[in-house]
Amino acid sequence: MNMKAAQGTVFRFGDNIDTDVIIPARYLNSSDPKELATHCMEDIDKTFVDKVHEGDIIVADKNFGCGSSREHAPIAIKAAGVSCVIAKTFARIFYRNAINIGLPIIECEEAANDIKAGDEVKVDFDSGLITNISNGNTYQGQAFPEFMQKIIASEGLVNYINNK
Repeated sequence: MNMKAAQGTVFRFGDNIDTDVIIPARYLNSSDPKELATHCMEDIDKTFVDKVHEGDIIVADKNFGCGSSREHAPIAIKAAGVSCVIAKTFARIFYRNAINIGLPIIECEEAANDIKAGDEVKVDFDSGLITNISNGNTYQGQAFPEFMQKIIASEGLVNYINNK
């Protein structure tokens, strides 16, 4: 996966998508990313795992990833093939867990307001620039600091520390 940019088709979700929706609690007996991926978002969109492709992007409204502090949620999203999550805001613990496991996430209210399901979107992690290829609009999201880019490029904090 290219860690300088992401490009894919958008799956759209609303406010307060909690970790129980991202990966239902009944599947938490597994920590295998491939197994978790097969149940990602199933309680809100039964067809998500059948339609998502490597590189696709989730766009959501406020407070994405609220609820429990489980790392299973960003792991399930990443393992399902999602290259980036864009939202108006993220729950803080989800934000930290996503970075810790190497899932790029970016806050940008303007992008979240304008991007529709099915749009083709590109995200440049160096600049934070989000481009909606489908309608030509661009939005300025928060760029990742260099150390966070290194954690993401290493596929997570543990790998980053082990590589140092």
